[in-house]
Amino acid sequence: MDQKFNIIVNGNTKFSLSEQDLQKVDILQTAATNYHILKEDKPFTVSMVHSNFQKRTYVVKVGNETYEVVIENALDMQISNMGFSLGASKNVSTIVAPMPGLVLEIPIEVGQQVNEDDPLLILEAMKMENVLSSPREGVIKNISVAKGDTVEKKQLLITFE
Repeated sequence: MDQKFNIIVNGNTKFSLSEQDLQKVDILQTAATNYHILKEDKPFTVSMVHSNFQKRTYVVKVGNETYEVVIENALDMQISNMGFSLGASKNVSTIVAPMPGLVLEIPIEVGQQVNEDDPLLILEAMKMENVLSSPREGVIKNISVAKGDTVEKKQLLITFE
């Protein structure tokens, strides 16, 4: 299954890319924040001005133009399609697996206080690492999986107090 991403540029231009689309792009990192991209035989120099991996927001400079880019993954698109807003996540008491995958890392412990957007778990699915972040502040009540576990879609992962 080919994972899809929605890309929103400067808040108003939206397009979709798949993993297959991304594989057609030749990207070479030339420095810590600089990249040379060759797409359809056209070269581009891209610099990463700012990145927030947790929120999937980036500011990139292509040539002399700067763009604000937001990347929506499958979970973001599903939440949006269901009509939920970000504010609705404040009442979340459980975290379930958005897709089947392998638990790579759990950087939290039971009883730990977490803040909104803190990483809770890293799930590998379709050769991609997906960081599941906390939707709210709270205390971790239970962790139902362990590092190395294989999980199914909608399987309970974490419970908040």
